[in-house]
Amino acid sequence: MCNLIYYHISKKESKAFRSYCKDGKKQETIVEEPTVNTDDLTFSEKLNQTKKGYPFKAWREAFFEYKMEQYSEENCNAAKAIFDNLIVKLIELGEHGNEKDKIALFEKAVNSLNSLDNTVGSLIETGEREDLCELIDQITIASGLDPQNYADGEGLSDLWREW
Repeated sequence: MCNLIYYHISKKESKAFRSYCKDGKKQETIVEEPTVNTDDLTFSEKLNQTKKGYPFKAWREAFFEYKMEQYSEENCNAAKAIFDNLIVKLIELGEHGNEKDKIALFEKAVNSLNSLDNTVGSLIETGEREDLCELIDQITIASGLDPQNYADGEGLSDLWREW
């Protein structure tokens, strides 16, 4: 079993670095940090760009090697599908959709993640929680909302998440 021993996001380099320990050996994985480039992009382009920050492939690469079967392709694809659906629904709602409707879509996504985590068990641990909260914040920004306006500045995910 491996343990997460270090997690750091370097804003300067726009990369997330994770180091893991396996049998006393350190392994570092670099994951692209979710970013939203707002220059000259349409609403749907901003939302779709957040997919660059999806951590699911990195979860599989970093964790499956250590026989952590909760990061199977099926489980990671299920988590990815939750975010794909959120983005599609936000695009359908549109840039000028009302805040209440946008928030309801985030609530459904976070509750779906809660259910997935409960079903799989240990899918969302400390590092994964940070990945998902950052991704949700980036999608929140791309949808035209400010994550600091929710849950005392912690972002929309903190309103419903159980992980």
